Amino acid sequence: MAVGSYQKCKQYIESHRQSEEPPVKRKVYPCITITRETGAGVMSVCKELIKLLEAISQEDGIHWTYFDRKLILKVLEDHNLPQQLREFMPEDKTNYLKSIVYEILGIHPSQLTLLYKTTETVVQLARMGKSIIVGRGSNITTAKLKNTFHVRLVAPIEQRIQHVMEFSNLSKSDAYTFIKKEDAARRKYLKSNYSGDVRDPHLYHLIINTGMFSYKEAAQVIVNTLIDKFPGIFMEEVLTEFFS
Repeated sequence: MAVGSYQKCKQYIESHRQSEEPPVKRKVYPCITITRETGAGVMSVCKELIKLLEAISQEDGIHWTYFDRKLILKVLEDHNLPQQLREFMPEDKTNYLKSIVYEILGIHPSQLTLLYKTTETVVQLARMGKSIIVGRGSNITTAKLKNTFHVRLVAPIEQRIQHVMEFSNLSKSDAYTFIKKEDAARRKYLKSNYSGDVRDPHLYHLIINTGMFSYKEAAQVIVNTLIDKFPGIFMEEVLTEFFS
């Protein structure tokens, strides 16, 4: 699954490069950023989102694509960094002093350098449009772009535990521990790197409780709001059939 998703990410980049060869003007589609509570079903929602968005978007050779932690691979590929450096970029690793020492010794680039390159790539993907970026502070780094739409997914803890148990084949206690660790790491990542609170509702256009919506319904809510937020972007002849 990871390899297939990464191939889609590469195809997305290549499609944009090819589309820019002849200087033709095309629509600038939105970019959706998503933050989530662990176990709120972000991958399932993204899959439903892409199905809906593909159905109402112009066929221009570029497909809607989502980028999550595999975005790390994209950053490393773009900047010719060794694959071994992935271990230095998890969301809860922010030991700047150690990373700076390692950079001086020539072991690997500093955490700040990697953060800069991650941010640079996130902004680039957002500007391209037809992208769904999960995590990595994307809602903050792209906040000033006019084509971005920021979503947060939440759900009751019991439902999230059940989802993680099924998805990762963990016991209930292990799933709970995993959720607490992941959520804490994401809060720390955003606070340490961007001085933001991932739970701040003012950072989002839309907050959805997937405990009250199915994943498909959640995707539908996002798309409906997106259509209203960006009028004239999606194909009008398809929208009539889409809402009928």
